[in-house]
Amino acid sequence: MSTLSILIPAYNEEKTISIILGKIKNTILSECVSKEIIVVDDHSTDSTPEKVKNFISSHPEMCIKYIRLDKNAGKGYALRTAINHSTGDIIIIQDADLEYNPDDYNLLLPYILSGEYQVVYGSRFLYKKNRHSYQRFYWGGQLVSWIANILYSQHLTDEPTCYKMFDATLLKSIPLQCVGFEFCPEITAKVSKLGCKIKEIPIHYYPRSIEEGKKIQWYDGVEAIWTLLRYRFWRPIPA
Repeated sequence: MSTLSILIPAYNEEKTISIILGKIKNTILSECVSKEIIVVDDHSTDSTPEKVKNFISSHPEMCIKYIRLDKNAGKGYALRTAINHSTGDIIIIQDADLEYNPDDYNLLLPYILSGEYQVVYGSRFLYKKNRHSYQRFYWGGQLVSWIANILYSQHLTDEPTCYKMFDATLLKSIPLQCVGFEFCPEITAKVSKLGCKIKEIPIHYYPRSIEEGKKIQWYDGVEAIWTLLRYRFWRPIPA
């Protein structure tokens, strides 16, 4: 029996947090995989804490850990906290919005379970029926992926994807410094420098608008490129 740790960083997601937890609850994994859910609340100022606590009390049969940070620290810090609290053999990142479908865990899991890959990304761009809400996000994602491929000899179509699945032992062995949205380029850089080839699988994508709560900004793309560059040329991974 393996356990999939599902890491959910959440900041002011009162409209969607209960829904995504419900979707994860209803997702049926392979018979040999159980679920562990870790919600790290990045000091939300809305009713996110109450929503999560109510869901936990209503579903005592589920393994859900809720951690609230003392101050708003950023998505990367929340993910680092979640990684430290995870106990599963496999780890996946899940945003608290509804842009990704937890049923797609089953598309990525076989590649980790087989032992052939330690890192699997779900690509929004490989599934051609997906739509994208903003052209600047689409082309920004393409640019970041292109730069990652050149710098790290990967063949990625969607480096910034949320759905990143890891062998837990590998992920926990990597020292992370990310605080904000730079988790994605930092982890891509570091697993690549360790010699890991990243497998990509097509996944479904349901983009939300800025009005609906999308938080990433243009400068996060600049930070992503800078992160890829600095870990390639100036910041080796500590032994």
